[in-house]
Amino acid sequence: MKKILFFASILTLFFSCSNKIENVEKSFYYWKSNNWSLNSKESQVLKDLEVKKLYIKFFEIDHNEAYGDFPVSKTSLHFYQKEAFLIVPTVYIKNEVFKDTNRERIDTLAKNVAFLINKYINERFEGAIAAKEFQMDCDWTLTTKDNYFYFLKKLKAVSKKEISCTLRLYPYKYPEKMGIPPVDKATLMCYNLINPLANHSKNSILDIEELKLYLNKKRKYPLHLDIALPTYSWMQVYKNDHFYKVIYEGQKEVLKSLKEIKPLWYEVTKDTVVDNFYLRIGDKIKYENLTSKKINEAIEVIKKNVDFDANTTVTLFHLDEEQLSNYSNEELSSFYSNFSK
Repeated sequence: MKKILFFASILTLFFSCSNKIENVEKSFYYWKSNNWSLNSKESQVLKDLEVKKLYIKFFEIDHNEAYGDFPVSKTSLHFYQKEAFLIVPTVYIKNEVFKDTNRERIDTLAKNVAFLINKYINERFEGAIAAKEFQMDCDWTLTTKDNYFYFLKKLKAVSKKEISCTLRLYPYKYPEKMGIPPVDKATLMCYNLINPLANHSKNSILDIEELKLYLNKKRKYPLHLDIALPTYSWMQVYKNDHFYKVIYEGQKEVLKSLKEIKPLWYEVTKDTVVDNFYLRIGDKIKYENLTSKKINEAIEVIKKNVDFDANTTVTLFHLDEEQLSNYSNEELSSFYSNFSK
């Protein structure tokens, strides 16, 4: 009996250690649409961290009755890296696109998406390794699942590329309900866990207790999973207790005009202009940001509760000089390396 218990403990140890990531491929998302090129700081971060892969949002897909499905927020980026660099074209598709549609329209959408991605690759990304992967980003629901999954299959057929998609935590936890997307792999998005307007007391970008609710190691997801982590912050502006807008840029300047009134919440103490937007005395701001300690705490939760393959891509959202200035290069590097420890 003692021998049986001994070997059982050895097997338990073996399988608990087999989940370790042996090779972390470092990556960033690049989500800005109006920049012609990476600035010197952003390029230096890639060099210092030895990042050779970027998921670049090429465009978004919207829909209305007049124009049907059409691209918006198209990238202006021209990429001129001399060394080998892997570009993954990424497309955000609004869930509304897959409501009240039909197979003929979806067929056309798949062809148009593949065409526009290839057009941008040929025109704007000199020196980058030819894209072998397209990533689709869509918050599909039960009512749009079938149409979105059909689109993914059609896109793979017409593009002849590896297709990946983003995977939010809800469909990750409930695959029997939300379905398994028909893709080669998925990126698990470990942020934006809470509706930012529905819960005023928690950080909607990343809440550790909320994260734990969605992760369950007892069930292995039937796709290869990569991981995406947040390295961004934002300010939600409220005027007369009503949500008004989100501030992404110029946050450090805004902070000079704020006083804290309770955790996460601030009040504007003097009239301020930021990015052509006026903040007035008395406006309220919910400021959500993340420390490196909080991100590393999330990494430990993810490591304990998600089954990884030996080779996994870890992507930070996103490559932006102002947002990344909140972290040292050592801290950014740790967000990658801690997955293999």
